[in-house]
Amino acid sequence: MNTSVRTTTRLLWAGLRALLVLTVVCGVLYPLAVTGVAQGLFAHRANGSELTSGGKVVGSELIGQSYLLPKRNPSDATEPARPDLRWFQPRPSRGLSTNTVNTQYRLLLSGATNRAGDSEELIRWVTEAKAEVIRDNSVPGHPIPPSAVPPDAVTSSGSGLDPDISPTYARLQVNRVAARNHLPAERVRALVDAHTEGRTLGFIGEPRVNVLRLNVALRALTQEGTGKP
Repeated sequence: MNTSVRTTTRLLWAGLRALLVLTVVCGVLYPLAVTGVAQGLFAHRANGSELTSGGKVVGSELIGQSYLLPKRNPSDATEPARPDLRWFQPRPSRGLSTNTVNTQYRLLLSGATNRAGDSEELIRWVTEAKAEVIRDNSVPGHPIPPSAVPPDAVTSSGSGLDPDISPTYARLQVNRVAARNHLPAERVRALVDAHTEGRTLGFIGEPRVNVLRLNVALRALTQEGTGKP
């Protein structure tokens, strides 16, 4: 009996020591080491790829965000969102659920619409989105033909939070953005070209434009002649 108690005690003490050692190594030392390496070598990425404008964090370059006008009646939940056409607009965002707390986004969980190609609801969404893109981006002397609207202008991504748009969609918005901000279209077009990224490693993915980075640069451009911070 005494032998059995001693054996049990020894096993429990060994298990407790293993628990303490693994807790210190895996729960303290390893996270500190990984955090230190990340902060030392990849601080921007480790901190959420934040972008700043005017000394303030305005978002993450990894997550798409909306550019909307304030509601005329904030208490009216049925009032439709209106895009702020001074800015380049991202892809449509349709996810798995709505978020009533953070109303800047229509997403509670990221995800695709999960509609089939022949879904009447999806066809209606695309048709309405295409009409809005044509209406919003047609300016005097520069009408937008339906054939010029790219797929990413009327469909959401798999996550619904894609931070990038195609160069085609960015260039389609140039004349509208230039007119709204009283800028030469050539300067806005050059801004888009400067923020167009090629395929990763030359062959992965598609050319893209990060909307947040582009709008931060646009804000700086619009303030060049005003002296505002």
